Amino acid sequence: MRKSLGKDMNKVQLISALVDIMGRDGVVDAPDELIVYECDGLTIDRNTPHAVVLPTSVEQVSAVVKLLHQENIPFVARGAGTGLSGGTLSPEGGVMITLTRMNHIVEIDTKNQRALVEAGVVNLHLSKAVADKGYYFVPDPSSQYACTIGGNIAENSGGPHTLKSGVTTNHTLGVEVVLPDGQIIWFGGKTYDSPGYDLRGILIGSEGMLGIVTRAWVKLTRSPQTWKTFLAVFDRIEDASNTVAGIIARGIVPDALEMLDKVVIGAVEEAFHFGFPLDAEAVLIIEIEGLEAGLETQAERIIEVCQENNARDIQSAKDDKERALLWMSRKRAFGAMGRLSPSYYVQDGVVPRTKLPDIMRIIEKTGEKYDLLIGNVFHAGDGNIHPCIAYDDRDSEQAARTVAAGDEILRACVDLGGSITGEHGIGYEKVDLMPLIFSKQDIAAMESVKQVFDPSNISNPGKMFPTNRSCIGCGTIELKRTKRQAAL
Repeated sequence: MRKSLGKDMNKVQLISALVDIMGRDGVVDAPDELIVYECDGLTIDRNTPHAVVLPTSVEQVSAVVKLLHQENIPFVARGAGTGLSGGTLSPEGGVMITLTRMNHIVEIDTKNQRALVEAGVVNLHLSKAVADKGYYFVPDPSSQYACTIGGNIAENSGGPHTLKSGVTTNHTLGVEVVLPDGQIIWFGGKTYDSPGYDLRGILIGSEGMLGIVTRAWVKLTRSPQTWKTFLAVFDRIEDASNTVAGIIARGIVPDALEMLDKVVIGAVEEAFHFGFPLDAEAVLIIEIEGLEAGLETQAERIIEVCQENNARDIQSAKDDKERALLWMSRKRAFGAMGRLSPSYYVQDGVVPRTKLPDIMRIIEKTGEKYDLLIGNVFHAGDGNIHPCIAYDDRDSEQAARTVAAGDEILRACVDLGGSITGEHGIGYEKVDLMPLIFSKQDIAAMESVKQVFDPSNISNPGKMFPTNRSCIGCGTIELKRTKRQAAL
């Protein structure tokens, strides 16, 4: 544990220096207020920063980072804190730079279908700002009502409607970045193509380890002329899983193809009273969008595939209100799980679509093995699973079983030809699992990129790389809670 900060600076001196840059209202250091920042959406791992700063401009971010670089003090950037991999856990003795006050939509250019936004802009707010102009921002994580675009960029976020149109990297043209030494630089820009190395692409999905994104040029997409949204009901989760693969095999790529199992159906129905059948083993939410003339044929083929796989009922949303309620039920499903237990642990893995029946059986057996209730709600169209493990955070033994169950599911994903993450990132949570999908040479190559951008290893240290878990040079992550260590 660090007993002092930086080269010559103690905590009192650090706070004083930060206040000089930010003003008193831009610095949080009271212990009771810092509790808010001790974790992100992954509540099983926690650590409290020494201080939190709330900048309102890129110049303030740069000034703070220059100070921390000079004193060799680690830092982590944070948006709304909705991440689910411990990506914004503060290193011991570190400073958290929270970008939620940088929340301006700087420019909207509908003629060229793009917008310039600050990192703290809430994802859904951008779509609402351009809706009356006939546009929207495609990436739509379940947390889009709260998550920020800066966080989306850091994690390369997806969402239900990215199956057809791609994830955040496909909708980001350029990023303004504060490098770990405080320099302000643009990678990419307003145009679709930039010469030279794709440094923009390197930054997207780097989880804040290479610098802090402060602004971005993002693409806007034309709102579809019309849509068709279906709810298909199944008595067997295997039939629902086979339907997913069958739809894609027919050459149809829906805009969204989501699955909810019986556990989640019950929680969602209790919360929102949509009318989900409580005796169903699984439901699929299927949405296609586009020109009215071409949708009917696609809709007929989707219904055929559902019927071939024993769907007992297929309903179509009648109007915008019913469609909106259906999607609200899906996107707030994780929150609805809170009705079943004091806490829940959301995992994030990927399998080939044809392996969905296999991973569903494994998840069921894993729940039985560890005596845990596991619900499933996920992006079935691209095989991106999100098992939601219900547990009691107050019971350390149960929490340890929960972590062990989550890791076992991810190992199974890899065994089935998949990955340990689809969109939630590696963060702190999955560093020990990286060798399952990357060789030592692969990881060394990634670490070399980190070294180029951040030779002092102060920008979100302790994340992603297994070698950094216990020794990160300028400050370890010593967790307040040790449930993960107990499980591993």
